[in-house]
Amino acid sequence: LWPGQVDGLSPEEVTLAEVLSAKGYHTAMWGKWHMGEEAEHAPENQGFDYAYYGLFNGAPDLWPDGYEMTAETPNSHRSQFLDFPGIEGYREATGIDSSVSAYVARKGQERKAIEGLAGTPGPKRQEVFEEESITQILKYVKEKAKDPKPFFIYWATYCQQLQGVSSHFNDPHVDHMNAQASMMAAHSSYVTRLLQTLKEEKIAENTLVVWMSDNGPMYAFYPNSGYSWLRGGKGQVLEGGVRTPSMAWWPGMIAANQEPVDLLHITDLYTTAARLGGALDVIPEDRVVDGVDQLPLLLLGEGHGRRQKIFFYSGEQLGALRHGDIKAHFQPGSSGGLPKMEAYNVRRDPGEKNGQFYPYLWTVTPIMNDVKAHKRMIQKFPHRGTEQPKSCAK
Repeated sequence: LWPGQVDGLSPEEVTLAEVLSAKGYHTAMWGKWHMGEEAEHAPENQGFDYAYYGLFNGAPDLWPDGYEMTAETPNSHRSQFLDFPGIEGYREATGIDSSVSAYVARKGQERKAIEGLAGTPGPKRQEVFEEESITQILKYVKEKAKDPKPFFIYWATYCQQLQGVSSHFNDPHVDHMNAQASMMAAHSSYVTRLLQTLKEEKIAENTLVVWMSDNGPMYAFYPNSGYSWLRGGKGQVLEGGVRTPSMAWWPGMIAANQEPVDLLHITDLYTTAARLGGALDVIPEDRVVDGVDQLPLLLLGEGHGRRQKIFFYSGEQLGALRHGDIKAHFQPGSSGGLPKMEAYNVRRDPGEKNGQFYPYLWTVTPIMNDVKAHKRMIQKFPHRGTEQPKSCAK
């Protein structure tokens, strides 16, 4: 979703914030919303009582920088983004206003553009926005710790979105060629402050904190990017694109220092949080809910996960299916009446270096049965929300 697009999160979807609000939770979010820029898509209209949010991913914040680098004087340094005509020039040429990056809003009230650096596209926006976000989050936690009603926070940090943090630039081991390294150091300090505040307010044992990355490295901007030992990156269904770090912290409830190998998908957090909030009965029954309840995995540890398979998409294209330790990558066409695919045991070969087909002929029928059932379910319950062309050439 880029500036000027009218697509976004369908109002028909029922968000976790809406589910928990129905059970009396305070709900708030900070960070990258990236679910559409129209008012109907906004978090304050999707269940959140309070929202301090950016509209887009990290790229549009650096578009103006590319223009300003060469607007008045020659510059031999290459910008991340080329030939952007500036905010005013872009508006004149396309009719798209990209001058506002972020808003603040409360449920039932009209949102307001965030003023100053935190709301204006530029190379310092995300640094200032993140610093303000953690300040507000800590204040919010301290206030709600005294409230008998529970609270839910969704913090979609701008960490790993191309920009860095000057105050952490010279932290130990920070790579000066990778702005994301200083942002990661800053984010680590913010999370430390958050966990410490939960302890100080004496609500740590009544608060579940889940930290999860959403995708693998975006090597298009290397070395200003993440890095993985696994093959692939963002947008690919290889393990390097889809296997991400995740942590769950709940003193007194989740045993420390575990590294379970069970499968967990980000959609599982929806159902798991709804169960913890006593809100499973609020989840609509007229649609498919992708997430499974993973509370047994959190509380009991390895071997108690409830997910057996994951379907991996790149855009609208189903690219792979993992069932247990076996992961099949699908390829166009067929060969000798058989589907074209490569199979890996990703427990043994997480780098996906030794894909084979014939040794895994026994998987063809069960995998195809899973795919057929999956597609029948999509036909019965069509996707909601954005409708975009599969490619600009079609």
